[in-house]
Amino acid sequence: MEIKKVKETRIEETPHKLDVRKLYDKDSAQAIHITLQPGEALKPHITPVDVFFYVLEGSPEILIGKEKIQVEADNLVESPRDIVHCLYNNSNNIARILVVKAPRPTSSSKLL
Repeated sequence: MEIKKVKETRIEETPHKLDVRKLYDKDSAQAIHITLQPGEALKPHITPVDVFFYVLEGSPEILIGKEKIQVEADNLVESPRDIVHCLYNNSNNIARILVVKAPRPTSSSKLL
């Protein structure tokens, strides 16, 4: 059994310059833990695979296409491939989101 501790997993170097930690990375899928401090946001981007966001803590705003809504903890949001999406933390609390991409992308996301 392999257990990954989020706090002990290294922060990835990404164009977003945020706390992004890759927890699972297989051909079948990728799981990424993102922590957004108050006021932080990802850069809008398009991913070449299906993605879902599971809000672990906080209430970030999630943009999928042209729809942007605030999502509470313990909710899952789907984002189909090739559509713009983004995460924003416009609250005064930390937001933690588990991002799953399936299958693992073989090309880079396109920043907008």
